[in-house]
Amino acid sequence: MAKKITISLLKADVGGYVGHSASHPEVITLARKELRKSDLLIDSYVTACGDDLELIMTHKKGINSEHIHELGWETFLKCTEKARELKLYGAGQDLLKTSFSGNIKGMGPGVAEMSFEERKSEPILIFMADKTEPGAWNLPLYKIFADPFNTAGLIIDFTMHEGFTFEVLDVKQDKSIKLRCPEHIYDLLVLIGSPGRYVIKNVYKNKPKIIAATATTTKLSLIAGKYVGKDDPALIIRAQKGLPAVGEVLEAFAFPHLVAGWMRGSHNGPLMPVSVKEAHPTRFDGPPRVICLGFQLSNGRLGKPRDMFDDPSFDLARQKANMIGEYLRRHGPFEPHRLPSDIMEYTTLPKILHEMKDKFKAADYKRIKEKVMRMELEKKVKQRHKIYKKRK
Repeated sequence: MAKKITISLLKADVGGYVGHSASHPEVITLARKELRKSDLLIDSYVTACGDDLELIMTHKKGINSEHIHELGWETFLKCTEKARELKLYGAGQDLLKTSFSGNIKGMGPGVAEMSFEERKSEPILIFMADKTEPGAWNLPLYKIFADPFNTAGLIIDFTMHEGFTFEVLDVKQDKSIKLRCPEHIYDLLVLIGSPGRYVIKNVYKNKPKIIAATATTTKLSLIAGKYVGKDDPALIIRAQKGLPAVGEVLEAFAFPHLVAGWMRGSHNGPLMPVSVKEAHPTRFDGPPRVICLGFQLSNGRLGKPRDMFDDPSFDLARQKANMIGEYLRRHGPFEPHRLPSDIMEYTTLPKILHEMKDKFKAADYKRIKEKVMRMELEKKVKQRHKIYKKRK
């Protein structure tokens, strides 16, 4: 039996090139050099989406490999040093720990990994987003693997009739549940319709049982206990041959659905599918962007990537995203553009509210209510006094 190939996707914001809009070319070049020097890897590719550095690696060490994670961590550290040298904005903001402890999970960078036996043809799609959170993948993943209006293969390809199982993570409780679909599709929607708390971590084909998709689920605010930047998720999807076709996977992104993030991680905005060269969000630090690189895996080698959203058929999605973004921006600091206050618990807003806490005074209706209660009490006292006098 052939040894499984593992794809590891590690990402982190090590410093923004002109605000939060991009990654510096020198940082990207340095990361590429560091990965090429390693004898742990079969192949690697480095890119960026906005200010997030993305390390794509193939190897035979399996998922959660200490050696692979350490390689990624050391690469991020060296890139952070370069970012500080270049005085980039927020240098190393995603690196929440000072030393490597055997696994990069929980240290700030996002991680998505999958291991599998390479098929005769193995198309891999890697999605990377900026200015949003892991729950941004919930709707597209549902459409790709559970919605026949998006994925025709669910109906006309008998090899997909058994459906897919979704592993959903409760990011607050750090617990997960697996839901087999289509049997439990309503239960799935109960959860993933709340993307701020429940996020899809993995998707498996039911028959045969193989991994189909995996995503980063890191919530920086829950690790740091405060807002330190948006999570900017990444996603790996296998396609074709008993799995959704490449075109079916991409179709899910033709609708620029609303996601949380954008400016200061505090606003809703449309997820705009763009080419790599347009993945530099600037208007109000947005709108949120997603890019997709396609690889034709061959014996673990990635080869040259295809820029999958560099296609005029996504022009309408981009136009819609701009229109939605314009509409939302006109709301200014009001909801639904700004996130609800309960979701902004880990942003900078609570500090402002804390400063205002002692300035609040009792509302008029409260004083009136207290006055009425006093009057009623006095009336009862007088009545009792009269009864007492009569008895006497």
